[in-house]
Amino acid sequence: MVQEEEQQVVGNSILLFNKWDPSEVVIKDPGLERYVTITSTAVPHSCGRLTQQQFTKSSMAIVERLINRLMQVEHNSGKKQLCTRTVMEAFDIINQKTKQNPIQVLVDAIGNTGPREETVRLKYGGINVPKSVDTAPIRRVNTALKYIATGVWRGSHKTKRSASQVLADELIAAAKGDSKCFSVGKKEEVERIAKSAR
Repeated sequence: MVQEEEQQVVGNSILLFNKWDPSEVVIKDPGLERYVTITSTAVPHSCGRLTQQQFTKSSMAIVERLINRLMQVEHNSGKKQLCTRTVMEAFDIINQKTKQNPIQVLVDAIGNTGPREETVRLKYGGINVPKSVDTAPIRRVNTALKYIATGVWRGSHKTKRSASQVLADELIAAAKGDSKCFSVGKKEEVERIAKSAR
């Protein structure tokens, strides 16, 4: 994954991919603070330790959760090194384009793409009636990662653009709240349906 070299340490934190400092990242959405974990590791790989119990994946580093989510899409299942390399390249592209810490861009993108309101189906005497409900914070994070991964797959499948370029563009646009990108557009669509079902 990462070449054999010494881990870069700044202050008390280890740099992610030996480049990015996770300690300077600020989570702007107070509802997501408990569920967006920013741990300082050189390579985000927990070897499945946090999958044994329910809800422990909120303790997993958010970058690793993005990598795992990209792995679940179609042909990438099980290819963790490929997805890690994709995220590393995307982070480099993000830094070149925005001059920001890419982990901060990822956290902002997750805050902007997680829907705050969704619909459920209630059954009244054989009739399904949609009802809008507030979304739990952990579900917001899960859904945001799902939309980002789906947008990356749609943007890079059967095209000349690489997955890392598409991921970088998706994260930059989502961090700005641009509704032209897939993930923010999908979030707005879900919230619009929920608003009509109030």
